[in-house]
Amino acid sequence: MESSYLLSVAKQFEYYRSLGERAMDQLPDEALFWQYNESSNSIAIIVNHIAGNMLSRFTDFLTSDGEKPWRNRDNEFEPALTGRAELMARWNMGWDCLLGTLAGLEQGQLESIVYIRNDGHTVIEALNRQLAHYPYHIGQLIYIAKMAANENWNSLSIARNKSGDYNSRKFSQDPSKRHFTDDL
Repeated sequence: MESSYLLSVAKQFEYYRSLGERAMDQLPDEALFWQYNESSNSIAIIVNHIAGNMLSRFTDFLTSDGEKPWRNRDNEFEPALTGRAELMARWNMGWDCLLGTLAGLEQGQLESIVYIRNDGHTVIEALNRQLAHYPYHIGQLIYIAKMAANENWNSLSIARNKSGDYNSRKFSQDPSKRHFTDDL
C-alpha cells in the first residue's frame, strides 16, 4: 500500500471504526440490543450487517464478486448476536477482513475492475462505495448510542460550545500536511 489514496482511505476506514467502537463503549450491554420498534435496527443488527457486508465485499476482493453466494443479507437484519463479546467478535472479523485486504492492495491495482452484484467497479470506486456505506450505518449506530446514553454521552467529535477551543488549538499549530484524524 504505497499510494496516498490507499493510505487516506485506510485512515478514513479506521476513523469510522474508532467512532463506532467509542460509541459502543459508552453503553451497557443491553443497550446494544435495544430496538425502538420491530422495524428498526438495534446496534447489534447494524454491526451484524456491516460485518456481513465487509466479509462479502473484501473476501477474495480482486478475484470474486463482492456479493458472495454464502452471504445471506436478509438474515443480517434479524437479531442473531447474543452478547457484547459475540458482537465485538463479529465487528472485528469484518474490520480485519476489510483492513487486511486494503493493506495488501497496491497502486497498480486501483484501476482494476472488481464486481459487486455483477456491476463492474474500479477498485477506487468499490472502496469509495464502501467508504460511503459503512459511515452511513455507523452514523445510525452512533445516533442510537447517543439516545441510549442520554446525559452520560461523551461527544465523539467537537463537543457543543467547544468549536472555538478546537479551532484555537488547530490554528496554534504550524500548517502542515496531515490527516485530520492524526490528532483526535
